[in-house]
Amino acid sequence: MALLTDLINLDLSDCTEKIIAEYIWVGGSGMDVRSKARTLSGPVDDPSKLPKWNFDGSSTGQATGDDSEVILCPQAIFRDPFRKGKNILVMCDCYAPNGEPIPTNKRHGAAKIFSHPDVKDEEPWFGIEQEYTLLQKDTNWPLGWPLGGYPGPQGPYYCAAGADKSYGRDIVDAHYKACLYAGIDISGINGEVMPGQWEFQVGPAVGISAGDQIWVARYILERITEIAGVVVSFDPKPIPGDWNGAGAHTNYSTKSMRSEGGYEVIKKAIKNLSLRHREHIAAYGDGNERRLTGRHETADINTFVWGVANRGASVRVGRDTEKEGKGYFEDRRPASNMDPYVVTSLIAETTLLWNPNHSNGNGVAAP
Repeated sequence: MALLTDLINLDLSDCTEKIIAEYIWVGGSGMDVRSKARTLSGPVDDPSKLPKWNFDGSSTGQATGDDSEVILCPQAIFRDPFRKGKNILVMCDCYAPNGEPIPTNKRHGAAKIFSHPDVKDEEPWFGIEQEYTLLQKDTNWPLGWPLGGYPGPQGPYYCAAGADKSYGRDIVDAHYKACLYAGIDISGINGEVMPGQWEFQVGPAVGISAGDQIWVARYILERITEIAGVVVSFDPKPIPGDWNGAGAHTNYSTKSMRSEGGYEVIKKAIKNLSLRHREHIAAYGDGNERRLTGRHETADINTFVWGVANRGASVRVGRDTEKEGKGYFEDRRPASNMDPYVVTSLIAETTLLWNPNHSNGNGVAAP
């Protein structure tokens, strides 16, 4: 008799052309990822050729019970590392039946910004450093920590090896390989300063694809931790006290920044960011005030400061960028629970479309 694992690992290509497509979307909280699967008649590699679908929005906090249908519109396709074969993961965004984006659909507004000619011409690149914390399922206490107690002080755990310093590497490595299989531009992983905390990096990714890839990478991580019986937290400060928080540092460059004379373009962009600091902070994740305290490699939430090689700054410029006179910068303010569609598009808008001398009072460039 077949075992459950045998059935899970069945190779469908031996008996049918049909494939399974897992449709993924962002739920009502703005941080939960939802998904459901459907059968397609054959392989598909273009999201525009995938059928739209729908779900019960009253069960996800995205619609009322008397008008609960929400439409899923496929936007990006990735290989499915769980079912493998020609099966796919599909990142979708959500619309009301009348075609209007629902309030939790942050991709729609981001796509408008990234499709603006002035933004497209600059080919914005993003590299996002997604930090997260692994928690014991029954206690919601960090993986590897003594129950109800604390490990030794921070210091030995960052990029460490060893059973007394590194907790959850099997999950992290499984996620790394699964993202590569899926076609995500994951560029690395490392253990973080707080034990039980890790980071993966996605990028460089161009424009809207950075948001698609971070959301699907988060989904894959949720699935892997589900299998492992571990909880993943994107809380920006999961443990109060003398412990590092969790962020999503966002590295950014444009074609002009990457070209000769780009350092001056970078400094102008940082000036714009400083002038819209409050607006960016408001969009950079919930609970970020618990993380951005001026300690633990952060700047105070109410203060904008930038510097070269300064990890206590709001925005950091690398030594290589300063030396070469071109390159990129790192916005260190986004929290680990930020929406990548919101953060990447806001950075692009502020640095490429917003004119501080022609503002309409709402922080948006006047026509």
